[in-house]
Amino acid sequence: MDTVIQTKGLTKKYGSTTALDQLDISVQKGEVIGYLGPNGAGKTTTIRLLLGLVKPTSGQAFIFDLDTYAAAAEIHKDIAYVPGEASLWPNLTGAETLRFLANIHGTTDTAYQKELIEKFAFDPHKKVRNYSKGNRQKIVLIAALATRAKLLIVDEPTSGLDPVMAKVFRDEIVTAKQNGQTVFLSSHMLEEVEELCDRVAVLREGQLVEIGTLEELRHLSALTVEATFKVSPPDVTNIKGVTNVSIHDNHLQCNVNGEIEPLMKAIVAAHPISLLSRKPSLEELFLALYDGETK
Repeated sequence: MDTVIQTKGLTKKYGSTTALDQLDISVQKGEVIGYLGPNGAGKTTTIRLLLGLVKPTSGQAFIFDLDTYAAAAEIHKDIAYVPGEASLWPNLTGAETLRFLANIHGTTDTAYQKELIEKFAFDPHKKVRNYSKGNRQKIVLIAALATRAKLLIVDEPTSGLDPVMAKVFRDEIVTAKQNGQTVFLSSHMLEEVEELCDRVAVLREGQLVEIGTLEELRHLSALTVEATFKVSPPDVTNIKGVTNVSIHDNHLQCNVNGEIEPLMKAIVAAHPISLLSRKPSLEELFLALYDGETK
């Protein structure tokens, strides 16, 4: 696969504060990668470095094998950026803004742009100052998606959108991936990341602490097991790997790390009338990191 984004020891300091520390990450063509972390973790700094808006203190970032700071103008021909907070021109209409943004970028699929306007139920005839936050966000989403850029860098893309419009965005990202486009997605919407992303990278205090597929990150949180019995549940507290045991009436809930067979044997021997096990969600994985469970 072709490497679209590559960082090597990428570091950015503001005075004595290290906003990003020795970031090493690689993103391949056609991949959708989720970039997660709490406020102040270094996500915005990373995006600014990738866009060539700030110069690294040390290390390098490359997009399409070009240095993101030295070759920013060349790189921007093939990328599109969606900010989390759109700052637009209040006296232009939506249509005028879309035309202006298309001219700035230089490449726009006009037929696809019209299709996106319909899908997002966007009225392009109003002045920007009269649009809600959600409709302003639609403008930048439509403008970015319509470029068909090789790389989409999107920061909190569904901020202000209702659930229906957020679903439209997710559908279009799936389409972009099918077209071979690469997506770097920074979002606080964990269900959005879970649905769309091939891999997830997690930042904490400027450092990359985890990266991998959801399956590869499952080790960060235990499997949840629930069972209901006709009588009192069996005692599973002494089984290796079993934690957080909760019993309410005839219902048992617990977590298990590692080998699950000893727990299953104990439950089956007690003849459960229902049994459910589930893998941790991305939200649970994320919280496991920040609760210090992986330290």
